[in-house]
Amino acid sequence: MSMMRIFDVASSAVSAQSQRLNVVASNLSNADTVAGPDGQPYKARQVVFQTALMGSRDAFNPVADSSAGVRVSTITESAVPGRRVHDPKHPSADAEGYVTYSNVNPVEEMVNMISASRSYQNSVEVMNTARSLLQKTLQMGQS
Repeated sequence: MSMMRIFDVASSAVSAQSQRLNVVASNLSNADTVAGPDGQPYKARQVVFQTALMGSRDAFNPVADSSAGVRVSTITESAVPGRRVHDPKHPSADAEGYVTYSNVNPVEEMVNMISASRSYQNSVEVMNTARSLLQKTLQMGQS
């Protein structure tokens, strides 16, 4: 893998983790909501990653200068039912007096946020290390 491919792979990871962090932020901000814009309780969303081939291939050398990065393939909604709380005085209560809140689990989302944040930081560190190595290589060529 060429040094320039390292930047492609790491930047794809930074982009994917950035989208993951945005989804986690959206989930956390809607953790205690009763209804979204459509009148239904908010459903937690999860990012699904997919391997993305980067680089060029040809018929003579199918693995020539190709590498695998990551991309977001879809963002799915959780099918877990929302949390039901008995509160007959709430304006959104049903006929039985229950209010259905979002199905976001704040603890899981915080763990997801920490994981995404660390993955993001690691990818940035890979790019910084590669940049440093390239700079040192150029300095050696100048001497």
